[in-house]
Amino acid sequence: MKSLFILTSALLFTANVLAENDPLWMRYPAISPNGETIAFTYKGDIYTVPANGGKATQLTTHPAHDTRPIWSPDGSKIAFASDRNGNFDIFIMDMEGGSPKQLTTHSANEYPETFSDAKHILYSAAIQQDAKDSQFPSGQFPQIYRIGINGGRPELYSSLAMENLALNKKGDKLLYQDKKGYEDPWRKHHQSSITRDIWLCTLDREHSFQKITSFKGEDRNPVWATDGSSFYYLSEEKGSFNIFKNDLTGRNSRQITNHTMHPVRFLTSDNNGNLCYGYDGEIYTVKEGTQPKKVDVQIISDKVENDLIHQLKASGATDIAVSPNGKEVAFIVRGDVYVTSVDYETTKQITNTPQQERDLDFSPDGRSLVYSAERGETWGVYQSSLVRKNDKYFTYAQELKEEPLVVNSQTSFQPMYSPDGKEVAFLENRTTLRVINLKNKQVRTVLDGKYNYSYADGDQYYQWSPDSKWFLAKYIAIGGWNNTDIVLVKADGSGEMTNLTESGYSDNNAKWVLDGKAMIWSSDRAGYRSHGSWGAEDDIYIMFFDGEAYDKFRLTKEEQALLNEEKEDKDKDEKDKDSKKDKDKDDDKKDEKADKPVEPLKFDLANRKDRIMRLTVNSSFLGDAVLTQKGDKLYYCAAFENGYDLWEHNFKENTTKLLIKGVGGGTMFPDKKGENIFLVSGGQLKKIEIKDSKTKPIAFKAEFSYRPAKEREYIFHHTWRQVLDKFYDPKIHGINWAGYGKAYEKFLPHINNNYDFAEMLSEMLGELNGSHTGARYRSASSAPATASLGAFYDNNYTGDGLKIEEIIAKGPLTKADTKIKPGCIIEKIDGTNIKSGEDYYPLLSGKAGKQVLL
Repeated sequence: MKSLFILTSALLFTANVLAENDPLWMRYPAISPNGETIAFTYKGDIYTVPANGGKATQLTTHPAHDTRPIWSPDGSKIAFASDRNGNFDIFIMDMEGGSPKQLTTHSANEYPETFSDAKHILYSAAIQQDAKDSQFPSGQFPQIYRIGINGGRPELYSSLAMENLALNKKGDKLLYQDKKGYEDPWRKHHQSSITRDIWLCTLDREHSFQKITSFKGEDRNPVWATDGSSFYYLSEEKGSFNIFKNDLTGRNSRQITNHTMHPVRFLTSDNNGNLCYGYDGEIYTVKEGTQPKKVDVQIISDKVENDLIHQLKASGATDIAVSPNGKEVAFIVRGDVYVTSVDYETTKQITNTPQQERDLDFSPDGRSLVYSAERGETWGVYQSSLVRKNDKYFTYAQELKEEPLVVNSQTSFQPMYSPDGKEVAFLENRTTLRVINLKNKQVRTVLDGKYNYSYADGDQYYQWSPDSKWFLAKYIAIGGWNNTDIVLVKADGSGEMTNLTESGYSDNNAKWVLDGKAMIWSSDRAGYRSHGSWGAEDDIYIMFFDGEAYDKFRLTKEEQALLNEEKEDKDKDEKDKDSKKDKDKDDDKKDEKADKPVEPLKFDLANRKDRIMRLTVNSSFLGDAVLTQKGDKLYYCAAFENGYDLWEHNFKENTTKLLIKGVGGGTMFPDKKGENIFLVSGGQLKKIEIKDSKTKPIAFKAEFSYRPAKEREYIFHHTWRQVLDKFYDPKIHGINWAGYGKAYEKFLPHINNNYDFAEMLSEMLGELNGSHTGARYRSASSAPATASLGAFYDNNYTGDGLKIEEIIAKGPLTKADTKIKPGCIIEKIDGTNIKSGEDYYPLLSGKAGKQVLL
């Protein structure tokens, strides 16, 4: 055993050494002007390595993300971008390393492009275009700024959107790629109206511009050749991105490299005609007329990311389920299942995996939880149950048992118990409604998937009837996939179903109410209509399946009072009969009593359209809605201003009032008695007490095991499978998607941050050549916002402060003192006051950073 241990240890050590000697996912390589050294980014730090290969030197060690290095003309300094302050700023340091100096301070992300001369750096940032710029004002079109290597005040260099700038040695000509619109920068092989072209800007008095390349696809990343009259660039003209050479006429392109499968990225050049670039996560050099050479890089560095990080989370809840007795709430935090007490912070962790769980539901007896989990190759349905008879709550359970209910090669998720507890419904392949019998494990199809269309997980909706014999579900019929109806479908698998709404509008979120004698749902038939993809306003409607229930719902307050008196008399008689029963049973035992059998529902569907009522008094952007058990009040979330608020409509009083501001638009769950409503909003659990219209937070303390590397591995495979399952073209544009999965999976051990991870996912998704397809990451931390006052400034003014050139109508400055006008010099913003000369003017609206010197 000892020999085996020694052999195993030796193998592990060898694997570690190989991993250090063969690093992957090295990004943004840049060769020094003398061609001797290459700077690059690896695992969020800046390294340098000899151009002929060898041991790399780590220049930055900050826990922030450092990226995109560029060299000064003499090769003595390196500028780069770092998010050390929450956003990306420009830093500069000596080429041997040392303490970097911060040059820029704006709260927008700023990335270095090139040195304009030995003393100045050009960088891109989406801050503010020039007042004379006629482009659409959008953050998609950043400007180019210039700043000195010792810091100071930035200057607007170009209001025109430019990328990958390259100045010639004389400094009188500038090559760049344009930006015509939005598309993921890592998309491959597309040919459209917004693909990039190479342009030449002659830096004379008028700044003349000339478009050089005209290929319908992507031409990017120009760098000057040593002769000053030709240039190298990256193009997909012959397939994958490769290096091409062209002259300034753009008519004499010639291919330099011939890589396949993956794109060439990050082209740079030195003063001697040597080119450096990235390919398949590694660094290469080439000189025209020779074969590319891979740079052998050896990296030895400390491991900065822990495999396991223990965290205690008090927020971040997503899905929610309420126990039948209303004393526990199950929820999801970062993909794990938890249960907490409604009255105490005590929290029990149910699952502990790097994969994702979601779609919670309590069994009717409260002793089991069902949920879906993406483990192995696909989604499956799992159940966790209390083991010991004496355990009544998940929160305090001594032992739990998890078992798979539906796990096979098909996607199975969104499970829900039948009200009688005998079966679990779920979605197969995202649209097919199926049911599994918990006793014999037989599975049947209730609603075929052809009747629905899924464009995102969780976009389907269904609900069991109180008698466990029917479903309400979404249904494609008259309105098509984007204007669904509500269908009533029998749960026995017979295929019996009735389209209840048949409206041609969007009918969604149907719920059984009034003991199954009616349903409520949302519809956009009366509200603001969408004329594109910007959404529509909805209302809550009710449809009655029973004439008596319809008549009762429409009773006036006076009629209802008389009916209540009759009911009270009947209840008094019933209490007298039960007076001899044991009075000492506590509430918990009452909750555990078996419910009386539910009478099978009967439907009068022929007259259903005559029993439809609009319940909301005005259309709005709706969240969820709940009708009380008595049918006297409707609670719903609606967004009229900033975010969703909770509203109450009282049918007997005919009043509508705002109950709670900012409650959120998540799904609402009433408890069994109808006394409280539970919901998750903004990552917090909340209980709304209907009687007093009060909101009570449900505190929890969830112990979470954060495994960053394992989590990225899961997200990678989840993303890959989502494409396999959902991409609009079943043949995935004819590419080898399985092969690309393996090709990009190899980078995972070499990525320790979400910036690199998002780029890697985008590179993989870019192989699809699908519009607007990619991954995004935004850090949770951010720098204090730089003041945005609604003014254009005079870019030719070089004095202290900022000179206003133009004030934007209806902006913050139009609401300040009238003395602030074009030509005024703003010296300082102090809190919410603007200093101009000796005077301070109040800023009544807009953003103003505290103590921000302008």
